[in-house]
Amino acid sequence: MIVSFAVSRRLKNKFRKYSQIQLSTNATGKQIAEAMLYDHGITDVRVQMSEGELSDHYNPQDKTVNLSPDVFSGKSAAAAAVAAHECGHAIQHANTYSWLEFRSAMVPIQNVSAKILNIVVLVAIFGGAFVAQLPFENILLAIIACYAVITTFSLVTLPVEFDASKRALAWIQDKGVVNNSEYDMAKDALHWAAMTYVVAAIGSLVTLLYYVMMFLGNRD
Repeated sequence: MIVSFAVSRRLKNKFRKYSQIQLSTNATGKQIAEAMLYDHGITDVRVQMSEGELSDHYNPQDKTVNLSPDVFSGKSAAAAAVAAHECGHAIQHANTYSWLEFRSAMVPIQNVSAKILNIVVLVAIFGGAFVAQLPFENILLAIIACYAVITTFSLVTLPVEFDASKRALAWIQDKGVVNNSEYDMAKDALHWAAMTYVVAAIGSLVTLLYYVMMFLGNRD
């Protein structure tokens, strides 16, 4: 949790820092996103503004690239990096990128697993007498199964995010959207964004191993 907080804070600081430096091309995140989509022959994806800070995401359900206000209207290396990164996901979707397809297929299972974990926690807190009558091993197995799904989802997310950043950086450099110093800033911003996913995956894996060891210890 401490590492996750530190990485998240670092990402926000980097984004704020790079957001203050205007692009030499003076292009907004919206313009960059639309240009990248057009350049890849994608005409059925809309670029729109979403509320919140760093709330940027690609929605494959309605085919929209949703950019936070600072990115949508921003004219900085940070805005360019994030806008291009989200378009990288749209390109993955258009090209049926295997890792993205696998991740999308896991979303319903991951959501169910998260809900089951929430129920287990609530029952453990407010239904102690009921839990006491259940075999402890069965409860652990349910938790392990849920965390196995969540951990797999977190690990599958990594290649999806790294590939989107790779596509974004290659395109903004090849098309001259950024100069050399701006490219370094964009690369650094996406690096710290990726680290948030890495930390989440490690945290989920460690938690899974914790419950597995608890289960094995209980059997002994």
